[in-house]
Amino acid sequence: MRVHKLTFAALTLAASVSLTACQNGDGGTGQSGPSSASTASSPSSASSASGGTGSGSPEQGGGKGSAGKGAAAGQGAAAGAGSGGSGQSGKCRTDELAITAMDSTIDGDGAGTVAVTLKNRGSRDCAISGYAGVDLKTASGSLSAKRSGEQSGPGVLKPGKSVSFGINYPMNTSGGSGVRITGLVVTPPDETKSVTLDWPGAATLPVTEGGGSPVKVGPIGSAGQGG
Repeated sequence: MRVHKLTFAALTLAASVSLTACQNGDGGTGQSGPSSASTASSPSSASSASGGTGSGSPEQGGGKGSAGKGAAAGQGAAAGAGSGGSGQSGKCRTDELAITAMDSTIDGDGAGTVAVTLKNRGSRDCAISGYAGVDLKTASGSLSAKRSGEQSGPGVLKPGKSVSFGINYPMNTSGGSGVRITGLVVTPPDETKSVTLDWPGAATLPVTEGGGSPVKVGPIGSAGQGG
């Protein structure tokens, strides 16, 4: 009996050890599941990374597109500026201007004034600014007027419109014969061609000693602007 009990006990122990080994084997197989699932998620991560790169490409492409539009806008602006530059009015030519002179002396003033008017008789706008050349023809020779020093901004003279400037000169109150004025020569700004007009002011200038001219000319627009 004792031999049988020992044999039975040995068999029972062996079966128990075998059963435990089988359970451990099943547990190891069960743990490999999550590891497999984790590996399967790697392609998904790679796909997300690719998606991120793909999303970046359109943004970069959009950036290039925006830069292209900016360049096009810049070229448009440059073209506009170029058109504006080429569309600027050319200077007024002597032959396009009707030039007249009239006495504008105000009673009571100690000096005389002659207003010279330039009218655009052409068919285009023309630019005119600065000082005209003014020379008085006298019995003693030509007398050039000095600039008054006033500032003159750019101006555009439309067809049919006029602009004027003033000539100031001292009145001859000496009682002597003075210097007789015989004519007025006007040269428009930036031109070399002149026109000769009758002098509408006082007949004589006082005789001045020393150098310098007693006659002064104002800039274009200094005597008002006509219609």
